[in-house]
Amino acid sequence: MEIVKQMLLLLLCFPCHGMGTTAGSGKDKSSGTFDVKDFGAKANGMSDDSKAFLAAWDAACKSSGKVKILVPSGTYLLNPVKFSGPCRDVQTLEFMLQGTLKATTDLNKFGNGEGWVQFGRVDGLTVTGGGTFDGQGAVTWPYNKCRKEKNCKVLPTSVKFVNTNNTIVKDITSLNSKFFHMALLGCHNFKGSGITITAPATSPNTDGIHLEGNSGVTIASSKIRTGDDCVSIGHGNSFVTISGITCGPGRGISVGSLGRYKDEEDVQNIVVKDSKLIGTMNGVRVKTWANSPVKTSAINMTFENLVMRNVGNPIVIDQTYCPYDKCDNSVWSKVKLTDVHFRNIKGTTTSPVAVTLKCSKGMPCEKLSLHDVNLQHAGPGNTSSTCLNVKAEYSGTNNPPPCE
Repeated sequence: MEIVKQMLLLLLCFPCHGMGTTAGSGKDKSSGTFDVKDFGAKANGMSDDSKAFLAAWDAACKSSGKVKILVPSGTYLLNPVKFSGPCRDVQTLEFMLQGTLKATTDLNKFGNGEGWVQFGRVDGLTVTGGGTFDGQGAVTWPYNKCRKEKNCKVLPTSVKFVNTNNTIVKDITSLNSKFFHMALLGCHNFKGSGITITAPATSPNTDGIHLEGNSGVTIASSKIRTGDDCVSIGHGNSFVTISGITCGPGRGISVGSLGRYKDEEDVQNIVVKDSKLIGTMNGVRVKTWANSPVKTSAINMTFENLVMRNVGNPIVIDQTYCPYDKCDNSVWSKVKLTDVHFRNIKGTTTSPVAVTLKCSKGMPCEKLSLHDVNLQHAGPGNTSSTCLNVKAEYSGTNNPPPCE
């Protein structure tokens, strides 16, 4: 009977366990929701709320089960912050951004190439809520020299995901980044959708979403209006699908640039499909540097079901890529392009040269094909193709006509 009494007492007291408050939060830790305001965030757009955000993250990361960090409506000024894991006992972590985060404009707060908001080494992260990451880039764009200088000081990327697994990003906005809006580095199984990215066409190096060293990435149903590539797929990526993107202004959707650094890895299994490019400088483009330090490969890339409207250069392969006034092109690109396919691409171009296929002299493109490409010149006259070091395969109806 005494044992039964003890068991009843334990059952009655069980709900009390874990019901203590988190230090400084004033909230019940077992609720699973950590409101940044309960950790001291002012949300007035002037006070530095960085410590409050980091404290909320720390408490959530040390919690367990399904956890939510809540950022209510309001404007929060943040210095650079790193939200780092691993969060060992957390099953899923939702960063619910309902307000606006504003980046400091003091570049002294950042190191060279450092990001503003970084999520790292986390499993099961979701970033959502309809809120905005405002990089306040207009103040710092005049300091960007990267379009003119190869070894420039890199300005901060707005939002970085570094070595995360099973990440979802949906229904958020990135506004006026200082450099890239969003960067995915070493991530596995990343799903992005409903992302809105906005910066002026004149803003330098404001790539929408940049990928490097990832596997299993899907970016879908998003609108990207910026000053550089809407999506740039760098080295080391595999199994990437980009779909349902409305891109423009900007410089299009690119694989590359590739072949610049010694530690680069291969690219494979890339799909860009079901998207619109409107008023962009380029459409879809593969770009590699000449004089590559190491041999790499880019294999199995498909660009299909795309609509171009007044695009400068709709289809481009450029293995002599050089964004500066002068580059060393004395040695051919060592990036091997194989199985590259352009299918069902239509629309209008502002350039009479609608298709440019310039492959490496030392490693010519192989298994490159075009099927049902129909690109009309927006001005007078017809469109044409330019080819170098490639024998492309054509099928269906193609305009411009194949290279001779």
